[in-house]
Amino acid sequence: MGEKRGISTEKTTSKSIMMQGTASSVGKSLLTAALCRVLYQDGYRVVPFKSQNMALNSYITDEGMEMGRAQVMQAEAANIKPHVLMNPILLKPSADTAAQVIIKGKVQGNMTAATYHQYKPQLKEMLREVYRELAEEYDVVVLEGAGSPAEINLMEKDIVNMGMAEIADAPVILVGDIDRGGVFASIYGTIMLLDKYRERIKGVIINKFRGDKTILEPGLKMLEDLTGVPVLGVIPYGDFDIEDEDSVTERFNQKLKGNAKIKIDIIKLPHISNFTDFHILETFPEVQIRYVKGRDQIKNPDMIIIPGSKNTIADLKFIRESGLEKEILTAHKEGSLVFGICGGYQILGKWIKDPQGVESSLQEIRGLGLLDIETIFEGEKVTTQVEGVIDKDRISFIDTQEDFYIKGYEIHMGRTKLGENTKPFVKIVNKLGEATDYFDGAISEDCRVMGTYLHGVFDQLHFTRRLMSYFIEIKGLEPLQEGQLTLEEYKNKEYDKLAKAFRENVDMEKIYQILGV
Repeated sequence: MGEKRGISTEKTTSKSIMMQGTASSVGKSLLTAALCRVLYQDGYRVVPFKSQNMALNSYITDEGMEMGRAQVMQAEAANIKPHVLMNPILLKPSADTAAQVIIKGKVQGNMTAATYHQYKPQLKEMLREVYRELAEEYDVVVLEGAGSPAEINLMEKDIVNMGMAEIADAPVILVGDIDRGGVFASIYGTIMLLDKYRERIKGVIINKFRGDKTILEPGLKMLEDLTGVPVLGVIPYGDFDIEDEDSVTERFNQKLKGNAKIKIDIIKLPHISNFTDFHILETFPEVQIRYVKGRDQIKNPDMIIIPGSKNTIADLKFIRESGLEKEILTAHKEGSLVFGICGGYQILGKWIKDPQGVESSLQEIRGLGLLDIETIFEGEKVTTQVEGVIDKDRISFIDTQEDFYIKGYEIHMGRTKLGENTKPFVKIVNKLGEATDYFDGAISEDCRVMGTYLHGVFDQLHFTRRLMSYFIEIKGLEPLQEGQLTLEEYKNKEYDKLAKAFRENVDMEKIYQILGV
């Protein structure tokens, strides 16, 4: 599973601990990352694990396997390479009651919610084997649940909360979100509904607290008396710039920067995926990011980005019916650069065709027509990591004589064909560590429309700095600040900040007692 960089210790029986929450979005993923970072800092070989994840943000590993980005973030916090075993089941919603089911990194097919619920018990042995493999390699496995463990209608076939805790024989810490209100009722109610699993809960953490903790303390004592479970800590509402995974992220409600020199509008598609592609842009103090989803919201941006999509045809229809198509085309005519990634790249073309009904019953739909390309959906999904060379002679802001390399990962069903006179964005020279030779993406003749299948293209700081400097130069503004951290450096700084907040507000001695370390 790759190099382990923590302080080496003699291997003993692996320990496990699990973060579960009273509801979705209470902070389980972030606190799992925090604990991974603390344990890594303390010299343990630690690995995150979430048996089943439901998210549209995914990642492709070095082996070409698809997994949820939350476990990628947690692996980074633990200073290890992401591996698909950290998230063996990924569900990518394609409709209100259906999802694409991905098992150990590969698509198994689409299932309705009811069908998948009946299928779950068949996955238990696979989860047992995967967990055992991780436990044999690492000192500590930090598991994360999903949603609430007290969904009594789902408990019998559960494989992600108490069902997984049973498989791993893991003690559980229950996380409650005080910011949304009702935290005492949600914690007490969750514990009381867990019945035979109640004794697995060894501690409670209250997250996202704002205010005077002394006012809260009598309630903490009453909660402990009522449940018999100790409160391990109260974590203040913190400002941690760490990747979100879910569509409920606060990133979609960005506050305006008064000193922003570059304005970027990202289309908030109904089925937006991999919005983590734009995290690096938010680290530029000169850049203002806005997510737009309605007409009259695009206001003379320097760049418009159409992101990835889990349902490209439905999202193209949304762009057209919402009036955003007209606004995008108008902004482009008035000087905005338009950039598409994955599904957004497909949307920029002349046609999207789906003869096999891979995504939709609609066999073809006209695109925005900003690139002379045509996309046809096929049944087999592309999942790979790649490295390529950009055609620097075609892109005005690439001012270098040497080959200009970028890397990223692909996750898509469609295959895109370029028009006769359309130039590609990048020549792919390496795929999953092996030499290759093919082209990806497209650039318009005037270099003001670009598209690529490569997620993570903006993570290449040398590319993104040149792009941002291009906007600065044409506007006659002061150059970008020097000495900006790479994305890896920036993330590590935030993980350390998160770990510090965890240590300061959670009783780590009791955590270690629960772990039995």
